[in-house]
Amino acid sequence: MQLALNRADYLQVGVTSQKTMKLLPASKHRATQKVVVGDQDGVVLCFGMKKGEAGAVFKTLPGQKIARLELGGILNTPQEKIFIAAGSEIKGFTKRGKQFLSFETNLTESIKAMYVSGSDLFLSASYIYNHYCDCKDQHYYLSGDKINDVICLPVDKVPRITPILACQDRVLRVLQGSNVMYEIEVPGPPTVLALHNGNGGDSGEDLVFGTLDGKLGLIQITASKPVHKWEIRNDKKRGGILCMDSFDIVGDGVKDLLVGRDDGMVEVYSFDNANEPVLRFDQMLSESVTSIQGGCVGKDGYDEIVVSTYSGWITGLTTEPTHKENGPGEELKINQEMQNKISSLRSELEHLQYKVLQERENYQQSSQSSKAKSTVPSFSINDKFTLNKDDASYSLILEVQTAIDNVLIQSDVPIDLLDVDKNSAVVSFSSCDSEFNENFLLATYRCQANTTRLELKVRSIEGQYGTLQAYVTPRIQPKTCQVRQYHIRPLSLHQRTHFIHHDRPMNTLTLTGQFSFAEIHSWVVFCLPDVPEKPPAGESVTFCFQNTFLDTQLESVYRKGQGIFKSDNISTISILKDVLSKEATKRKINLNISYEINEVSVKHTLKLIHPKLEYQLLLAKKVQLIDALKELQVHEGNTNFLIPEYRCILEDADHLQEEYKKQPAHLERLYGMITDLFIDKFKFKGTNVKSKVPLLLEILDSYDQNALVSFFDSA
Repeated sequence: MQLALNRADYLQVGVTSQKTMKLLPASKHRATQKVVVGDQDGVVLCFGMKKGEAGAVFKTLPGQKIARLELGGILNTPQEKIFIAAGSEIKGFTKRGKQFLSFETNLTESIKAMYVSGSDLFLSASYIYNHYCDCKDQHYYLSGDKINDVICLPVDKVPRITPILACQDRVLRVLQGSNVMYEIEVPGPPTVLALHNGNGGDSGEDLVFGTLDGKLGLIQITASKPVHKWEIRNDKKRGGILCMDSFDIVGDGVKDLLVGRDDGMVEVYSFDNANEPVLRFDQMLSESVTSIQGGCVGKDGYDEIVVSTYSGWITGLTTEPTHKENGPGEELKINQEMQNKISSLRSELEHLQYKVLQERENYQQSSQSSKAKSTVPSFSINDKFTLNKDDASYSLILEVQTAIDNVLIQSDVPIDLLDVDKNSAVVSFSSCDSEFNENFLLATYRCQANTTRLELKVRSIEGQYGTLQAYVTPRIQPKTCQVRQYHIRPLSLHQRTHFIHHDRPMNTLTLTGQFSFAEIHSWVVFCLPDVPEKPPAGESVTFCFQNTFLDTQLESVYRKGQGIFKSDNISTISILKDVLSKEATKRKINLNISYEINEVSVKHTLKLIHPKLEYQLLLAKKVQLIDALKELQVHEGNTNFLIPEYRCILEDADHLQEEYKKQPAHLERLYGMITDLFIDKFKFKGTNVKSKVPLLLEILDSYDQNALVSFFDSA
């Protein structure tokens, strides 16, 4: 059964954060529901639809940015009390807008996530989790990495209070009181948690998670261990997941899973007889979906999916048909309604245009007066810079509350800009003189009208580190610009992992000296992504990483006065040695550096590079043959005379050229890695072999794995 939903835009509020819009419970089955939303201006708005118009039930005055909005109430009764988290304060409102709670939590950081269950309140700031009961402090936990979301299993089904934290280090932490009961590794940094079916399923223990890299999964949280039930990979390379809800939009009596992503994609998953999720519906909106709810808002009897977007649009995807079969009288009535609506919209538009002219004149006068202060218009940017494990590239996503005019990208380190299919902006490159002004990349993206979201992809080179800057200019008057900075780290292609192969040939770097735990932690933060800014609790820490490009591994164990780093790639150890000694020198700290090099690790790394290099060389050869084969095809009139291998190249020509175009520097990158490996191997022996690099490149051009290994051994 195909699901058909029609879009209806209800109204626009200010910029919204993740999970800040809810539908209040309906008075009777399939009756229209009120929508309550909190924005970053601190305004809580509750509205309902009547005759196609949005009418406010209540609206609060502006205040601190609202980070979360949840519904609560006495257990097993309609959840119609509204709770908001703003700064370090929790406020509660009735469905009529009367404030009944103002609770200052005394948290040192702003609240990032909240969950309400009866008289229990579960809160988390960046690293701190707190559990309150009737506003009295119950439990506390300091997490080793940032907490993105918090939830609790339903206490009416599960006899124990079981909070779960979604943490940035790809771990769900299941708590009991103030202690971790157990940890669950998930396939990406979890951004959002939801109870399966809205109630945790039959057992109350089923939990759905969504990740930053767009994966979904269901885990049963039992008292002793987790049970992984299903997982959906993000094969279509869609955006990260920001919100989820359970609602029977298909109408088959089984609740569907509604998903909102940060690239604007709305998805509906139904469940088959084996309780496996099946994608039933998807629709792309132009900006990220911050909240999603299933219910009935526009008209009695018509179910819909209601979403809020980053710039504050409240939009419905409704089952109500846009065209109805009516008699002649009914059609006339509808036409009259439409005419009235159009005329009221025209008058509203004229009023707004007049208001804009007035405000523009006021602005000109105030900015030209002698007492004028700076009146640069402010605008909100939602940005994200994340490493993609699948293709070892970084995604830079820039989302602005108004249309983007252009974005200038500047980098003081060599990076490649990769093609993004979703990107419709026109890119132009400026020539750079890296010797004098340290610019390795200058690119301008000119956006089409009404583009509010821009996605770029960059790939860095390990060992070369610095800053990538984005200058964002929106289409507003007077012209203004905001700059965002992103650190390209020395080991930028490494990603946190929780498993390491100890049977690999490892090289070891050991540092000792008069440095504190906080100092060596700050050096590791500088070198590697995915490391929490604050030093973890305890006297020592172990972090494991995997190179997303080569699959080599790194284990770092450090404490006050000592750091031990092990990797199966000599180049990783070499980069760490150079950067850490440079950072220590800056702070005038004497380091004692020792290392153990495992010769076998060089062959091991070359073996990991081999399939990638062989594939790229073969791809380059195939692409070089395409033009010649096409000429032969035109000359002969068919391809019957060609051997099957050449026929396949012609059939796949478009795909091969597209793939080759997407990887402009892939081969050079692999050559660079092998060259670095060669130089680093002999650098640790105290030999400079840079003069032999041209000979190495000749061997790579006529690549043979055995010849390459022999060259490494004999040099």
